[in-house]
Amino acid sequence: MCCSSCPSRLLIHVKDDEKEIMINIMKPKSKMDSITGESRAIELREALGLVWNYSFKYVNSMSLKCAIDLGIPDIIHKEGQPITLSKLVSALGVHANKAHCILRLMRILVHSGFFAQQLDQNELEEELYLLTPASRLLLKDNSMNAAPFVLLVADPIFTTSFTFLSTWLRNDDSSVFETARGKNFWDCVAEEPRLRNLFYDNMVSDSRLISRYLIENFKDVFKGFKSLVDVGGGTGTMAEAIAKAFPEIECTVFDLPHIVDNLQGTKNLAFVGGDMFQSIPSADAVLLKWILHDWGDEDCLKILKRCKEVIPSKDKGGKVIIVDMIIDTQKQDKESVETQLCTDMFMMSVLSVAKERSLKEWNKLFLEAGFTHYKATPIIGHRSLIELYP
Repeated sequence: MCCSSCPSRLLIHVKDDEKEIMINIMKPKSKMDSITGESRAIELREALGLVWNYSFKYVNSMSLKCAIDLGIPDIIHKEGQPITLSKLVSALGVHANKAHCILRLMRILVHSGFFAQQLDQNELEEELYLLTPASRLLLKDNSMNAAPFVLLVADPIFTTSFTFLSTWLRNDDSSVFETARGKNFWDCVAEEPRLRNLFYDNMVSDSRLISRYLIENFKDVFKGFKSLVDVGGGTGTMAEAIAKAFPEIECTVFDLPHIVDNLQGTKNLAFVGGDMFQSIPSADAVLLKWILHDWGDEDCLKILKRCKEVIPSKDKGGKVIIVDMIIDTQKQDKESVETQLCTDMFMMSVLSVAKERSLKEWNKLFLEAGFTHYKATPIIGHRSLIELYP
């Protein structure tokens, strides 16, 4: 008789009447084997969960976009109190055959934190839905309405572009967007009214949100100036808010001529057309909100140097005010970092040279542009307020 072993069983070979008989005797597992097996099972479950969750992430954004398209936040807000599922379905006007699907849509949106849920004991425990701080940001009459951002980022023109990411990495097109659409983003904005409206609606919405937040929480940033120029200020939403809050400041919106030529100013608000790479109007302060992330390092240096040329020295109050993102993978929570990294990938897909920067990258740009120091403060929207001094 001879024996051999493997990790899970003992094999005994017995010679009997010239016939070989193999008997399998299971070896008892040790405690260590049990712990190892359990750890591997947990590891596998978590790994597979991560794969599934990331594969399905688009379902979350598409469900949120659907809620905005249907007007669910505004319907609940108009109700003035928690609304029953049946009343919500009725107000939505969905097809009778699809009414039961609203429960499933609301279930994932409640789980994601966009709505809260209660049970109505007087209605046979029918679901009741309420707004949360997140869904209040999606209301049409909210001055800080964030719905345009969702509608822009979740639009098929961008989500479809991302399916070409691997193709783009193997060709020499300037952006993923160009690979998918056959033309660059800015040409599409100029030629396609729907995309242009989505883009500018988001820019206006973001400027309203940021200007209100800064004016309410960072008034000192704007104090002491007699003049300010908002570079790339579009139709003037940000500058208009600053001009109204600080009537002593002469505000100028500086953007491309075709954007500002037909816009009317006010007592302390003017519109000037031009090219920021060539020259910028002189002022005590230059504002760059959500501008520099559109450009590569070489172009950013040109913009920053133009800014430095037109502001006074620091002892005379000169300053560049930047609102942009600072990626910090060490100090921020995982969710905030993920938002920033996703933003960076989105910018890469749309414009290629565009990117979000780390503090080290910002510091390098500022020094090369000739600035002496700066102060960076985190604000809303995973962005930072950067006060840059000559």
